[in-house]
Amino acid sequence: MADTPQKSAQEKAVDALLDLLADREWNAVSLPDIADKAGLTLAELRAAYPSKGAILAGFAKRIDQSVLKADSDLADQPARERLFDVMMRRFDALKPYKRAIASARRGLLADPLAASAWNSVEVNSAQWMLAAAGIKESGPGAAVKAQGLAMIFASVLATFLDDDDPDLTKTMRDLDIHLRRAERLVETGDLVQKTLSPVLSTIGRIVGTRGRKKETSEDAASAI
Repeated sequence: MADTPQKSAQEKAVDALLDLLADREWNAVSLPDIADKAGLTLAELRAAYPSKGAILAGFAKRIDQSVLKADSDLADQPARERLFDVMMRRFDALKPYKRAIASARRGLLADPLAASAWNSVEVNSAQWMLAAAGIKESGPGAAVKAQGLAMIFASVLATFLDDDDPDLTKTMRDLDIHLRRAERLVETGDLVQKTLSPVLSTIGRIVGTRGRKKETSEDAASAI
């Protein structure tokens, strides 16, 4: 009988984080907890990953790889149908980890900086999902498409986590609605505006706040 391949430190760390998150909140899981659960020293864990968020990103990479390995016979179907199939494969791959994902999601939503960093992970995953669907993921507009798909995934994820149907009927319906809406936005040329408006709004608020602070400082200086 062939020996079972030994798991790498990276695999052990991801497995440990998922096991811990199934029973604890994100902020209640520490790096020593993960190392102990994985049977690693802190030095070994540090060599494998730079942070807890990076371990979670390792899980996202694992899910992406499982989606990319699957075969699809939809090459002759419209882009929306191909993308729907790819994204549902991703949700199917996530099903065993719902409790852990829900815990991580709550923790990230409570931390704006962590949520912003996680967005880059999801945008990267979106690029691979677009490629798997045969949709150009590079060149002009590619970043907007990837960001848009990442936002769709984040929205549908809430439905997925509450979907108790083994066939994920609610998830499929919600994903279909979002993809059809995105398709209409692409057709009308509004995708860039709709995708970037939340980002531009945030930047505007930051710039406006800094501007007001600068004006206040200048007024105070002139009064001295």
